[in-house]
Amino acid sequence: MQEQEIFAEDQQSYLPVFNRYKIVLDHGEGAEVWDINGKKYLDFLGGIAVNVLGHNNKALVQAVTEQAGKLIHCSNLYYTKPQADAAAKLVKLSGLDKAFFANSGAEANEGAIKIARKYGYNINPEKTEIISAWDSFHGRTLATLTATGQTHYHEGLGPLPAGFTYVHYNDIAELESKISDKTAAVMLETIQGEGGVHTPDGDYLKQVRELCDKHGALLILDEIQAGIGRSGKFFAYENYGIKPDIVTLAKGLAGGVPIGAFIVTDKVAAAFKPGDHGTTFGGNPLACAAANVVLDTVPKDEFLKNIQAVGKYFKDKLQELAKKYPKFIVDVRGEGLILGAELAGSEHGRDIVNDCLAKGLIINCTAGKVLRFIPPLIITTAQIDEAFAVMDEVIGKYAE
Repeated sequence: MQEQEIFAEDQQSYLPVFNRYKIVLDHGEGAEVWDINGKKYLDFLGGIAVNVLGHNNKALVQAVTEQAGKLIHCSNLYYTKPQADAAAKLVKLSGLDKAFFANSGAEANEGAIKIARKYGYNINPEKTEIISAWDSFHGRTLATLTATGQTHYHEGLGPLPAGFTYVHYNDIAELESKISDKTAAVMLETIQGEGGVHTPDGDYLKQVRELCDKHGALLILDEIQAGIGRSGKFFAYENYGIKPDIVTLAKGLAGGVPIGAFIVTDKVAAAFKPGDHGTTFGGNPLACAAANVVLDTVPKDEFLKNIQAVGKYFKDKLQELAKKYPKFIVDVRGEGLILGAELAGSEHGRDIVNDCLAKGLIINCTAGKVLRFIPPLIITTAQIDEAFAVMDEVIGKYAE
């Protein structure tokens, strides 16, 4: 089937909720992918922070293949070794106490919101409020969409669930003015991804932790995009000297196989009793077999140190680009391999993405004007140089 036939078939049959780029991807290797015409692309999007070990990782392929030959799925009414192993690894890595597996980041955040509400209710039936941040992104179910502090995602979907309120990220005074003894939880992305790659200032997260403790509220950190080593630490919160009550993960957790997870302290876990939550597919043996490969690879010191080194190299190159085009690129930010370059305006973001794609480089623009880079964690400095040359050429055209 030729690409035009695939485009036509998709347009005829698939719900049109994505603004797709006109290429049909076929296979990949490492940080490179090929379309059905044989054109090669350097992948600096990584399936939106999913393909942490790259494409066609041999250990991941072997684990999934072997598990598929044994048991793909069974009910969570029974135990499986892959699930028990993956949960134990997450508990050890996080310093928290209990893990639960879902199918996606939205489901992980739904579970976090549910258990936080139940925890608050057990203290006081009026302790139900969830505070999240403007410019956040927590998912596309009704509850996680409501937690998402971007009103354009809410339009036409009301009435939305009650009990959510918003503060500006990095504004501790605003949070202090809104948090109260009726707050069940404060829910933040450790590093905001979709909102434009915003990192916490100074002691902001430590101050958030202190306010939560003062009011008996839980701190939920959404690391669906920033976790799994992307910041240079396995959990991004390790960079900021704090520990949450609940942390959520998904995207890169199984290297491309759908999975989500939330991890909680024993204090929080006690809020749920059998029957309070559940899932049919979440944490099935196939997904957990894949997750175990990631969990055996990414947390290794040498792997994380390489992310830190390569991420610094990449950030330095982006800052070079900003110095070269100071009126066009106004900020470079991020940690490790979650980086953003903010443009002065929103008029050329999509054009830059399209032009880079035509030259064989896959990147992304989020929040209208932030070029976002979340490549496989195995990306090399040589591949960064290759990407830099393309971006320099493309951005130079618009910055003239």
